[in-house]
Amino acid sequence: MAPILLAAVPLGIWLYLLFARGAFWRVHTHLLPPSSESPNPARIVAVVPARDEAPVVGEAVRSLLQQALPRPMHVILVDDGSSDGTAEVARRVAAGIGAADRLTILAGKRLPRGWTGKLWAVSQGVAAAALTVPDYYLLTDADIQHDAESIGRLLAMAQERNIDLASYMVKLSVGSRAEKLLIPAFVYFFFQLYPPRWITMPATTAAGAAGGCILIRPEALERAGGISAIRNALIDDCALAAAVKRSGGKLWLGLTDESRSIRSYEGFSGVGQMISRSAFHQLRHSTVLLLGTVLGLAVTYLAPPLLLLSGRWAPMLLGGMAWAFMTISYLPILRFYRRSPLWSLSLPLVATFYAGCTVYSAFRFWTGSGGKWKGRAQDTIGHR
Repeated sequence: MAPILLAAVPLGIWLYLLFARGAFWRVHTHLLPPSSESPNPARIVAVVPARDEAPVVGEAVRSLLQQALPRPMHVILVDDGSSDGTAEVARRVAAGIGAADRLTILAGKRLPRGWTGKLWAVSQGVAAAALTVPDYYLLTDADIQHDAESIGRLLAMAQERNIDLASYMVKLSVGSRAEKLLIPAFVYFFFQLYPPRWITMPATTAAGAAGGCILIRPEALERAGGISAIRNALIDDCALAAAVKRSGGKLWLGLTDESRSIRSYEGFSGVGQMISRSAFHQLRHSTVLLLGTVLGLAVTYLAPPLLLLSGRWAPMLLGGMAWAFMTISYLPILRFYRRSPLWSLSLPLVATFYAGCTVYSAFRFWTGSGGKWKGRAQDTIGHR
């Protein structure tokens, strides 16, 4: 009886995830919806922090300056100590499309103690944007290429639903073999942690956002305490969403397949570094939570296929059912990324990779190199 009860645990987990976790896996319900109306004229100022982004910043800035909006968007690029000519690339692109007057480039000030580099740059950009009294800030990254209609659609949806912070996750790169294997799972795990349906519900504490595209009302940001309220947050997008929701703001989080990230993580090492940069921070630097997470991943993702090897019909049946539910939940995100359904069979191995990255994230934190990005270690004991 005991082996059967143990074998039933993964099945119970998957029944919960499939039917009681806010339908996180139903990708089509999270897509940025078409608006029934055109957006009202609103002044949007985009804030783009950039540090050594010369290969990608040009396309990002071009896509922002060419948005189809009732009022042309102004872009503030905060050059955070770049050494590769990031600012020059952005300036040249803006001039080339006749929009130099709508691009402001700020030289970032020295990073103060207690801030992450990105948030310090965003803070400076927001302060400059506030002087123009915009209706919305668009917080976005220097590696995002926005479809010309996407910000207008996001604006219209935010206006229709009276949303204070609206965000969507752009399509991430799946060019390399490692990206094809690991990136769809990244989005899948993200929505599992932050179910979009729960995020929109005022009665829940669930809050999340995707840092590549956040449209936020200035008054909502001010009520939440401004960027300084999250100044040392490594997972800054979700921290901002949580602050806005705590202060009474309404949130929306979704997906789009129209805008995309133009940053390639290439091999397994690149994707692994992206995951490990913030994984232990997500666990609040708790060893207990780290052990619980690794165990939870093992029971949820590894146990079902292993039960099929047990040789006993009851555990095999329970394990097979759990794996079937796991596969069903993973298929929509694979379809979104135009991957074969057969990739769903790799999810147990992918989860093992993510567990390894989480452990490595803890190791980097303990050895003083946690949260490393663009030459800065931003998640170490000394930064806590």
